Amino acid sequence: MTILYELFGSMLYYIYNFVGDYGIAIILFSLIAKLILLPINIKQTKSMHETTRIQPEIQKIQKKYKDNPEKLNEETMKLYKEHSINPVGGCLPLLIQMPIIIGLYRVLQQPQIYVFGSQEVYDAIDKAFLWLPSLGQPDPLHILPILAAATTYLYMSTSQTLGGNDQAQQMNQSMKIMSPLLIGFMAWTFPSGLALYWVVQNIFTFVQQMFMRSLFTQEGGK
Repeated sequence: MTILYELFGSMLYYIYNFVGDYGIAIILFSLIAKLILLPINIKQTKSMHETTRIQPEIQKIQKKYKDNPEKLNEETMKLYKEHSINPVGGCLPLLIQMPIIIGLYRVLQQPQIYVFGSQEVYDAIDKAFLWLPSLGQPDPLHILPILAAATTYLYMSTSQTLGGNDQAQQMNQSMKIMSPLLIGFMAWTFPSGLALYWVVQNIFTFVQQMFMRSLFTQEGGK
């Protein structure tokens, strides 16, 4: 993982040297990271959309074979195959993304180590951005934590898979509430540079989800 941290740190350092502003560098870094992950996200979203689209058929199978688990599993897998859906297709891209997400998070949490190489160099740069006196400190006005929580809720609301059993629906609802609260709390206590990264990532993800949902819906209607 150290190699990954150093790679992302070098990326952010070169972006900062190019634009000369740490806040803008974090925003550009966030957008580049999302573009790198875009092919994986498209595959994940497509799999989720297809799974959502066939939920009525899955529910019919569940109702028909509720007393025959073996037949239920057989017919469900048959349905997935008919629609070219991999049951774990939505999970695999997430597993691939996790090391990258952890690497990005670690770099922005400790830029003095992975971006600038020393505490002295990091202390010497101007970290003020918009209303923030320093991107190395928590937001004193708590605007970014609120935005981080709100945008997390926004994109999670668009990415939830519809349908499924009651337990899955209940879990989705719990995640939709707990995740924004957790992100908001972390953004409140961590350096605002990290909170800025989360906000940009969430906004990009929301726009991406809405665009792809519209695209896949149009394709499904043809």
